[in-house]
Amino acid sequence: MRIILVGFPGCGKSSAGKKLAAKLGYDFVDLDDAFEETYHVSIPDFFRKYNETAFRSCERKVLVNKLQQDNIVLSSGGGTPCFSDNMQLMKDSGLVVYIKMAPASLFDRLSHAKRVRPLVQNKTPEELRAYIDTTLPLREPIYQQAHLTVKGESIDIDGLCMEIREH
Repeated sequence: MRIILVGFPGCGKSSAGKKLAAKLGYDFVDLDDAFEETYHVSIPDFFRKYNETAFRSCERKVLVNKLQQDNIVLSSGGGTPCFSDNMQLMKDSGLVVYIKMAPASLFDRLSHAKRVRPLVQNKTPEELRAYIDTTLPLREPIYQQAHLTVKGESIDIDGLCMEIREH
């Protein structure tokens, strides 16, 4: 089985994914890490050298490859489901879980994030708020196509495991 986590950057896909994988006895795959391992370049450096269109094309190839593995929890990139037919591919390949968070929570997390995220890097607080306020409503209808939705501010991993088993 494959569990695929989707949601806006900063919603906790990687953190929850690691805990969920450990609980289920599955391997954890972070799509951003897999991208960097595959292409031997950091995502911020890739964005500096190329553009988002090139990134999404390469990201799709990594996604297709990783979805061949069984017994994984895959943390997708925040924009991954929103390009090509990636959301449908993920839904056809496993159980998709949307980690939903309020804009204020996302702002707080992204303001204090350790990981460099090219699409929000170097934004002022006002620009970051504006990015979340304009981008989240565009992405949310796609995220909401997931099989399950959980509240990102208070993910109950045990409860999520039960929901996954019931599903």
